[in-house]
Amino acid sequence: MRISRRLVAAAIALAPLAGMPALAQAADSSLGTPSGHVTMKFKSLDIGVGHTWGTGRLVFKNHTYRFKIEGGSVAAVGFSNVEAQGTVYNLTNIKDFEGSYASVNGEVTAGTGIGAVLLNNSAGVRIQLDTSSTGGRLAAAAQGMKITLRK
Repeated sequence: MRISRRLVAAAIALAPLAGMPALAQAADSSLGTPSGHVTMKFKSLDIGVGHTWGTGRLVFKNHTYRFKIEGGSVAAVGFSNVEAQGTVYNLTNIKDFEGSYASVNGEVTAGTGIGAVLLNNSAGVRIQLDTSSTGGRLAAAAQGMKITLRK
């Protein structure tokens, strides 16, 4: 039986993806206990030192909490609109969600881009985000983000 070269090439290209669910599960367990889900929309404007602002929604223990985002970055230039969604880990008390989060990440957006960010706060809460951005921005930066629950 003769196997198509395209089929072999596709199988070789896709082989590394076969283990992705197991790797994702292992990564999730190293982050802690999943405890909620977030969606965020924010904008970043940077000229060396930048500013980030926006809003988000947290689903935690069958309740929805709205929050605002303020923050900044260093070593970035440009503007981007970002939509993000992800998982919150190690959150047991809603008050622990508020506060300052830090991450070190990079972003290159020229038209549209995708990425991932891991945020950590001093209460041990971690937020793993998948992002989708539009605009024009280049960043290789330490970033801080303050989350405040809306009353």
